[in-house]
Formats: sequence, C-alpha cells, structure tokens
Amino acid sequence: MDREQGLLKALQEAVISGDPRNTEQVAKKAVKEGIDPLLALEEGLGKGISTVGDCFGAGTMFLPELATAADAMQAGTKIFVEELKKSGVERKVVGRVVIGTAAGDVHDIGKTLVATMLVVNGFEIYDLGTDNSAKKFVEAVRQYQPDIVGISALITTAMVGQRDVLEALAEYNLRSKVKVIVGGGPVTAEWAEQIGADGYAVNAVEAVITIKALMGINQ
Repeated sequence: MDREQGLLKALQEAVISGDPRNTEQVAKKAVKEGIDPLLALEEGLGKGISTVGDCFGAGTMFLPELATAADAMQAGTKIFVEELKKSGVERKVVGRVVIGTAAGDVHDIGKTLVATMLVVNGFEIYDLGTDNSAKKFVEAVRQYQPDIVGISALITTAMVGQRDVLEALAEYNLRSKVKVIVGGGPVTAEWAEQIGADGYAVNAVEAVITIKALMGINQ
C-alpha cells in the first residue's frame, strides 16, 4: 500500500472509530504529504462515514457511534475545506440544503448528523441551528435559494413547527420552489403526508437517500 492509500485508509479508520482528535491529526498529515483535499474528503472521510452509515442501517452500529463518527468527520472536513479555500479549488456542489430544528426544539444531534452526511455527499449546507421559527426558514429560503429544506423535531410539541414552516412557505409563494423533508424521533411518514411534506426520513442515512431521490440524483 503506497503512502496516499495508507493515509486515505487511516482517515477512514479514524472516522469509523469516532476519534475526532486522531482524524484531525491524520488530516493534517495528509495535507502535509500533499494529498488532494477532494480525494481525502471523498475517498477518506467520505468512505469512512459511509461505512458507519451502512453499519447503522444494518443494526451493527448505533446512534452514539454514528454521532461520534460524525464528530470525527467534521474535524477532518474542517481541515480539508480550509485547504481547498487556500488553493482556490471549489468542490462540486450537487445541491443546496437549508436545515434546522423547528420552533421549540433545542436538540440538534439528529439535524447535525444529517447535515454532516449531506456534506460528505457533496451538498452545500446552510445550518440554521435549533429552535427556528417559520419566519426564519422563510428568510433562509429567500436568501440561499436551496433545493431542499430539512426540518427536524425531536420532541412532539415541536412537530407543529414543521407544519408552520410548510404553511409559511406556501403563504410567501415559496413552497413550489423547494422540496421539504421532515424527520425526528416522534415524526412519522403519516405526519409528513398530513402536513404536505415531500419526504420523511427515520434517520440520517435515510435522509440522504430521500434527499437524493427528491433531487433525482442516482444513488
């Protein structure tokens, strides 16, 4: 195994093990060794988080492991994105996503996992954070002109906030311009259909698959 392949493998393993510090160290070493940042993102970090996602889907890894892997992924991604900015190279963007949790919900783990997985898959993310009013989503759609809006609700009382966002988008004539996906612990496919969302996902892995399908991107 040559040096490049060895570093890519090390990046994969660092993400799979959920070790942000080690991932950052390996990423810095890869930069020092002249590894292409895009290659490192896609063949190193990307393959690592994809492996974790597959294991999560198969039931051999669980949410805590997915969360630590996402943290590791973010640590490495930051290094390579900074390097890309220095070099002036732009990563191909397959779509833009505005994502945030609904009003009344301050939990961000699910939303953050989805955002991380989307970055790996080439999406440009505008993360609104937690406890967002419908108005804030509307303003973000106007400003960023995304393809997708993702609304998370990890508590039952925040689910109405998802409906409020859809109604606000319709009120301001923006609903036809975006696809909306909802998710979160208490959220169901039936609820998504009831409020008129375009998609629903039970976890971060399914969210990426659903968003790609909504955009007509081949898996």
